[in-house]
Amino acid sequence: MTHAPTDGLAAAACLFHGFSDPSRIAILRHLALGEHRVVDLTAHLGLAQSTVSKHLACLRDCGLVSARPVGRATVYSLNHAGALMNLWSAAEELLELTGDAVTLCPNHGTDVEVAG
Repeated sequence: MTHAPTDGLAAAACLFHGFSDPSRIAILRHLALGEHRVVDLTAHLGLAQSTVSKHLACLRDCGLVSARPVGRATVYSLNHAGALMNLWSAAEELLELTGDAVTLCPNHGTDVEVAG
């Protein structure tokens, strides 16, 4: 049985999709500092509560964060913090190497209009 070149890449694509929103990256980077409640994240990041909650649900579904109840609140923390820090480091190195090319990409760059 032969395998298509993309076999096994769907999970990687899903993982990187989890990083495709600047708010999710900001939340992950802030959780690297320690556990936080939604109210803490909204205050620190200047994001709406609904935005933070939506992105935390996505990150939790992806297995990147965990939640635990503390009284009436829920506290969120990173899963696999060391691996995530390694990924940030590799991403920063790659961004240094590519310079502005990634932001100028006609499909995903910063000047691309987002539909919807």
